[in-house]
Amino acid sequence: MSTIGRTVGIFRAGAQVLRRGTQRVQVRRAGDGPHIEAQYRQPPQLTKHQQFHAELLSGAMWFWILWHSWHDPDAVLGHFPWPDMSAWTDEELGIPPDDE
Repeated sequence: MSTIGRTVGIFRAGAQVLRRGTQRVQVRRAGDGPHIEAQYRQPPQLTKHQQFHAELLSGAMWFWILWHSWHDPDAVLGHFPWPDMSAWTDEELGIPPDDE
């Protein structure tokens, strides 16, 4: 490698360092024990972010159910025509005659 190639490599490495800026050192706390202490027989403590997402998803679910129940009731009630009960006779319904 020529001296010009080495010089270009050095300048390129220096430019990368200047572009990145100072590096932050991240501390890993993987060996310090659990991040969340276990609570015996206690309900979980939800963050506001988790609460918002839970309400958003449940709202979307109920919107989906009610929308499709309103616009496609056959999915819930069935795909057959309901019988006309006024056309049935008392004998078909098992009702005895009035004179008995």
